[in-house]
Amino acid sequence: MRLTPYQKIVIIQAIKRCLGQNTRIWLFGSRVDDKKRGGDIDLLIEIETPCYKKSWQIKAIIRLDIEKQLGEQKIDLLLRTRADPILPIHLIAKETGVEL
Repeated sequence: MRLTPYQKIVIIQAIKRCLGQNTRIWLFGSRVDDKKRGGDIDLLIEIETPCYKKSWQIKAIIRLDIEKQLGEQKIDLLLRTRADPILPIHLIAKETGVEL
């Protein structure tokens, strides 16, 4: 996994601060492969219940929080509640990713 321990902590804390402690997070994509270089940070975020905010608002809050601490980053966020249907991209993220 190509995240430093500090980056991992910042990401987890930012997401859980916004969405709660029961949130599950998977890193997937090129950052999981230690042999690759660069690449954006792809995250699947799974929450227990729907939020009152729209998903674009949640994503903006999380990105801003992470970027305040790590600097500008290319971050792709997938957000789903556990009640939502599982899409193929969610399955790929869980099967090939690493839970943070």
